[in-house]
Amino acid sequence: MTAPASQRLSSSTLAGLPGTVLRPAYDRDATRIGIVHLGVGAFHRAHQAVYVEDLLALDARWAICGVSLNSRDVREALQPQEGLYTLALLGETTQMRVIGSVREVLAAREQGDAVLARLSHPDVRLVTLTITEKGYCLKGEHLDLAHADIVRDLTTPRSPVSAVGYLVEGLRRRRDAGLPPYTVLSCDNLPDNGGKLRRAVLQFAERIDEELALWIAGHATFPRSMVDSITPATDDALRERVAQALGCADAWPVQRERYTQWVVEDAFCNGRPPLDRVGVTFSDEIAGYDKAKLRLLNAPHSALAYLGSLMNVETVAQAMATPVLASFVERLMRDSIAPNVAAPRGFDAQRYAGAILERFRNPAIQHRLLQIAWDGSQKIPVRLLGTITDALAAGRPIDRLCLPVAGWMQFVRRQANAGVALVDPLNDALVSVGAATTGYADADVRAFLSLESVFAPLSGDARFVAALRSAYAVLGDASPDAVEQALADA
Repeated sequence: MTAPASQRLSSSTLAGLPGTVLRPAYDRDATRIGIVHLGVGAFHRAHQAVYVEDLLALDARWAICGVSLNSRDVREALQPQEGLYTLALLGETTQMRVIGSVREVLAAREQGDAVLARLSHPDVRLVTLTITEKGYCLKGEHLDLAHADIVRDLTTPRSPVSAVGYLVEGLRRRRDAGLPPYTVLSCDNLPDNGGKLRRAVLQFAERIDEELALWIAGHATFPRSMVDSITPATDDALRERVAQALGCADAWPVQRERYTQWVVEDAFCNGRPPLDRVGVTFSDEIAGYDKAKLRLLNAPHSALAYLGSLMNVETVAQAMATPVLASFVERLMRDSIAPNVAAPRGFDAQRYAGAILERFRNPAIQHRLLQIAWDGSQKIPVRLLGTITDALAAGRPIDRLCLPVAGWMQFVRRQANAGVALVDPLNDALVSVGAATTGYADADVRAFLSLESVFAPLSGDARFVAALRSAYAVLGDASPDAVEQALADA
């Protein structure tokens, strides 16, 4: 028997869900909140909260209190559902799973006292964050002391609004109550995320209480982490699919690909949840995992974005269904990138490449190439030029690696000549260079290499300049036929 579609997902409707829908495999009433998560958005609920869902079947002490720092939308959607929501796992078939690990949702702007009470509760031993880089209020590597939220919180630290302010006030309350600190775990994709967050917290604490800063520095820990899973935004089409599958309404389901990865530095100060038993990798080589992802996942993504766009392909899955593109990107990954990845211990670059290729082929993920193409001037240096630098230092060939870089240049040229603005912080400079190109490799490559923020110091390496010029020339007029031939020969 299925629940009528007019009903809302809740504990009372769980038993009536179809047998094909997975549901919590533990007694929710027996769980205790041991994690506070700041930034309870779609990615958290599709990623970390799912690992915790599996964890609760093993250890009931790690349920989640989700905190929305700026909005009440998630609370309004999930509170009537007692925190329950649906995860749609996308693949050849879609698996629906009801997640119950989020036991409480708070809107900090209206429930600041409740957030601080939860942070200072003895059961809470871990605070996690997905607040995007902007939420850390950083300026470079340090806290932006001129940021409006930080200025406010330094004035009234007992009633914070920023993530850093909440962390520090929660830690202060724990110290004053004789409680150990919580571990603070950033799950945002920024380099050295734990290190950046630790510096920001200590810098804030030093401004209000030097002894508190010393206590935090000596007792609290801020592990680094790396997360990965493609999580398309929730839309009305997903809500309708979920309602059809469950027989009841879910105000805010989430969706993601089946692949997921979470790597965490093993540096916990107040008990470590046994996340390794549910698929999390504990490692002290987070930077190595970050670099492997950047080079073996993000770089091929960019290659498909620029070369595929020149061939008038719209999505990653469509690109992988185009034999010449799929074959090229596999050779790029396995033969040109993998040998230049200094892999962490136990990391198999070829196996990882195979998993990424399978993810790229997922027809249920409509990842648009033009969106991946955004911000190319910022992505090309870290995704491709670093690998080229390492390959040159090792005496390895770089011709194939230069082809997606030349593809980006041809893409910029095409967009500029068509009068289409680029989504890129260097839009004006790129449009100027792109509009002035002539189609002759020597002059065009020289013009692009003048963009020092992108190409320096490689722009002074004769080997790179020659290989890039050759790659640009082989793309010809960058028509679909020319690009296809260049890829077939690469």
